[in-house]
Amino acid sequence: QVELVESGGGSVQPGGSLRLSCVASGYTYSSACIGWFRQAPGKEREWVVGIYRNGGITNYVDSVKGRFSISQDNAKNTVYLQMNSLKPEDTAMYYCAAQKQGCLLLARGEVDYWGQGTQVTVSS
Repeated sequence: QVELVESGGGSVQPGGSLRLSCVASGYTYSSACIGWFRQAPGKEREWVVGIYRNGGITNYVDSVKGRFSISQDNAKNTVYLQMNSLKPEDTAMYYCAAQKQGCLLLARGEVDYWGQGTQVTVSS
């Protein structure tokens, strides 16, 4: 049974930082990709970034380039999303997701597994 569990969300002021974590249990596919989506109220879900088990990283969505950074610790089966210089427009529910066949499919929304989401609120 595959399970993705996110944590690390919260409320911060503009300019602040948060680090999201996604622990993937029961998920060891060699070509797998784990990535992050976000969805703000009233808006469509948005792909943010993904990472392959071998460490390859996809492009970041333009709005977060230079501010967000994805990484992983395979020994802990954990993917991280470091978010710096947060802006009010980053406010959203952030979801971890996984696709056995790689990041290209995941970025198109073809998801094998979803996490439950973690809320990020950026406000003064």
